[in-house]
Amino acid sequence: MRITIRDVARRAEVSVATVSRALGSPDRVSEATRDRVLAVVRELGYRPSPAARSLITGKTGAIAIVVPDLGNPFFTGLLKSVQARARETGHAVLVGDSDEDPATEQELVRTLAKQADGVLLCSPGIDDATITELDGLTSLALLNRRVAGIGATVMDSAGGMREVVAHLAALGHRLAYLNGPDSSWSNHERLRGLRPAAAEHGVEIVELGPFAPRYEDGSPAADQALAAGVTAVLAYNDVMALGVLARLRDRGVDVPGELSVTGFDDLVYAAVSAPPLTTVAMPLAEAGSDAVDLLLAHAATDPAGRVVTELPTRLVVRATTARAPGYHR
Repeated sequence: MRITIRDVARRAEVSVATVSRALGSPDRVSEATRDRVLAVVRELGYRPSPAARSLITGKTGAIAIVVPDLGNPFFTGLLKSVQARARETGHAVLVGDSDEDPATEQELVRTLAKQADGVLLCSPGIDDATITELDGLTSLALLNRRVAGIGATVMDSAGGMREVVAHLAALGHRLAYLNGPDSSWSNHERLRGLRPAAAEHGVEIVELGPFAPRYEDGSPAADQALAAGVTAVLAYNDVMALGVLARLRDRGVDVPGELSVTGFDDLVYAAVSAPPLTTVAMPLAEAGSDAVDLLLAHAATDPAGRVVTELPTRLVVRATTARAPGYHR
């Protein structure tokens, strides 16, 4: 038969509440009582169930993460690293997918906050004021978003975009940027790097979109880029870039002979696409691990949980970029 907390209380000749305090808040009982309870725990081999442990400690032993789209490999990559770090710290992970809908995103945070010790909000589309409000409901940490006063792990999208522009400028290109969603913080960060870099290098740039960050939106994006007469396309992310490559192939456009293409994220598919995609590598493994540590520090009321960590990105040059047609410098 399973040993219960009541069995421990009877053997130790104390109340169930005293056993709970001895296990979860030992400073609230005398040393003699604590030692007696712990001796009985060892003697009977008592192991609190997750539910009992939650009652004793006030902790669920779980954290939650809300992502915009599990169909996007960028977010499944982040989730994998979050789960790996959570497992190392003894936590389970609850997952919510908002399907790129801010109202669903907010609802998921409110629901998961009741079931977990804290919530990681990944690339959220909701506004800063709502995020601050949600932070009052639970321990909250952000992945790939900055909001004043909330701990966050971000990846240097602006720096990555500056590298892309410098690379394409050296190849003599006229550029088109395929914007992601207007509500995307990451898209604004990419623009924050793109526009000054284009001015610095004297590069002509056309901004197109916004487009959904999905494969199917690569097709109309490619058509618009071709109509604009540019020689290089910078896609918001790799998934969209792969859709661009497919559309260009259908239209008989040579990549990179006639048009160069770049992505963003360095998903596994980027290296095996035809041709392999030039892109910006995002440090997903490090970002997921760091975000879990920030969240748990916040949950433990450690001020370190309120810091913002920015991780570097890097350009990965593959076979989808080359000199612009007719450029011989």
